[in-house]
Amino acid sequence: MNQRDRTDLCDRLTLADARLFEGLLAQTKVGIAQFHTATGRIIRANQRYFEITGSMPNEMADPRLQSLDPQSASADPEHMRRMLAGEVRELSVEKRHIRKDGAVVWIHQTIGPLWPAGGSPDYHMVLVEDITEQKRVVESLRESEVRYRSIVQQSSDVIALLDTEGQISYISPQAEKIMGYRPADLVKHNPLDFVHPDDLASVSHALGTVMLRTNPGIPTEFRFRHSQGHWIHLEALAMNLLDDPGIRGVLVTCHDVSARKRAEQDREKLREQLLQAQKMESIGRLAGGVAHDFNNMLQAILGNAALALENIPADHPAHECLEEIQKSAQRSAELTRQLLAFARKQTISPVVLDLNETVAGMLRMLRRLIGEDIELAWIPGPNLWPVVMDPSQVSQILANLSVNARDAIAGTGKVTIETANVALETSHIQRHPECTPGDFVMLTVNDTGHGIDAETRAHLFEPFFTTKPVGKGTGLGLATVFGIVTQNRGLIEVWSEPGQGTEFNIYLPRAEACSFAAEPTPPQPVLGGSETLLLVEDEEQILNLGQRILRQQGYQVLAASTPAKALALAEHHEGPIHLLITDVVMPEMNGKVLFNQLRFRYPLVKSLFMSGYTADAIAHHGVLEEGVQFLPKPFSIQTLVAKVREVLDTRP
Repeated sequence: MNQRDRTDLCDRLTLADARLFEGLLAQTKVGIAQFHTATGRIIRANQRYFEITGSMPNEMADPRLQSLDPQSASADPEHMRRMLAGEVRELSVEKRHIRKDGAVVWIHQTIGPLWPAGGSPDYHMVLVEDITEQKRVVESLRESEVRYRSIVQQSSDVIALLDTEGQISYISPQAEKIMGYRPADLVKHNPLDFVHPDDLASVSHALGTVMLRTNPGIPTEFRFRHSQGHWIHLEALAMNLLDDPGIRGVLVTCHDVSARKRAEQDREKLREQLLQAQKMESIGRLAGGVAHDFNNMLQAILGNAALALENIPADHPAHECLEEIQKSAQRSAELTRQLLAFARKQTISPVVLDLNETVAGMLRMLRRLIGEDIELAWIPGPNLWPVVMDPSQVSQILANLSVNARDAIAGTGKVTIETANVALETSHIQRHPECTPGDFVMLTVNDTGHGIDAETRAHLFEPFFTTKPVGKGTGLGLATVFGIVTQNRGLIEVWSEPGQGTEFNIYLPRAEACSFAAEPTPPQPVLGGSETLLLVEDEEQILNLGQRILRQQGYQVLAASTPAKALALAEHHEGPIHLLITDVVMPEMNGKVLFNQLRFRYPLVKSLFMSGYTADAIAHHGVLEEGVQFLPKPFSIQTLVAKVREVLDTRP
């Protein structure tokens, strides 16, 4: 092949290469342009370059140094100098570009010199790539990350991520507000270390089933140890994300349900209080329903037994039997009083008391009650506030608690009675919504006995509940104490653990008045009289019994079984009637109305009311008002005779 043929072949190959190159430039997605270094003029460029940049052929602006977006960084001149000097091979930059048509694009630009065989480069190549969509995706992901991070951080719930080992790899800032721990304090810890021991099994099972995908995730409630040491109630829902390569863990959302649990506990407590109130009401209705008839029968039994004992010699065979009848009737009367005390329906006569003096006066009786093997300690509080209460109720409280303490102590032991002034705040009273905050006098009875377990404590004040053997207790002792304390607007709390003794704390409201009840006068001999008495009783046995007792004391007795007969007797009676002794609840009219009618004829007549009904049943009849003389059934002969003499001797 000659020289000319070789030249023609080379020209054809060069032309083919040029066409191939032009085809490649047309097909590529990257914009490519050749610039004259000195003038910045486009020498050649593919169509893609003009589409991306919006430039026109023969433009003079050099894209190395300028951007149509003033907020976007241009190529660093120092980098350009170093590139043209051969110190760096190329220059790469991303910038926001505004085309002449107003469209905004993000481009990635690579600039490289075209070096000749020797000397400085006359030309340089510019490659541009449209990265607008990539930027949009990245920005969208960044915004999404910011949005979801904000949601997690602002959520009222605690959001945690557990790794494949079950340890906390992330926990939201809300953990500090709800749990008391900084997030950094919980990371790399196993959450089960903070779960209440009683809830550990259920939480472990729920978390395990989620990790093993045997359970899609069911809300689980449990108690979590707060940084301050107390327990909070959480409800957690777990989601398995172990297959997500970006997470590979279990997502747990915890909601604080402590307020809801407290509300549920409050509702349960109110429900229990309602049930207790219903029990008390049922017992009260039962006691009130039978009290009248039962007390009337006991009155007849006690009165006749007492009369018989007075007329039978002590060595008579029937004397002992009558004494047993009398003791049984008295125990029955005490049982009725306990029922009424529990139901808060007993008749009381409250006075202003100094508990220190009242308790001190009972110590001798209490020492006999608990026995010589048990020490009785008395610790009176200084400057004790007064309380308003019936002294007999204090006696009932201490007697019942002392007997229980004695029975709880095996062998030798100690019972301590103590008083103190206390101020109960709202936080303490919340457990007893029936009471209000304020000043209280605390009466404490503490023993060193065997203690009481939690199950027994839950039923302690229920009527007829007892742990004593059959025949050793009625189950009304503590129920009576509870009823008395509640009737006096107080509250009672008990602390006890097996083997650690028992302590009852009774809180009685401080009395507003400061004058105490007068010292009790020593009992005086029972005296009779010769006055005329009008006795009205619809129970024939009690009417006959009353006549016999009062006539034996020398009184003139007019007896009537109905109010109408009583008024008829008074109408035809010649001479004064000094005292009306009447039952309260009777057919035709009650005792108070009878007294008011009798006073029209006998203005100076005095009155003594008696009844076997409960206090609430007779309260609306007006006989429990201050200054009105009242005698609850059953009563002894001595009590009746003494009360009659007291009323007759009272100055009008």
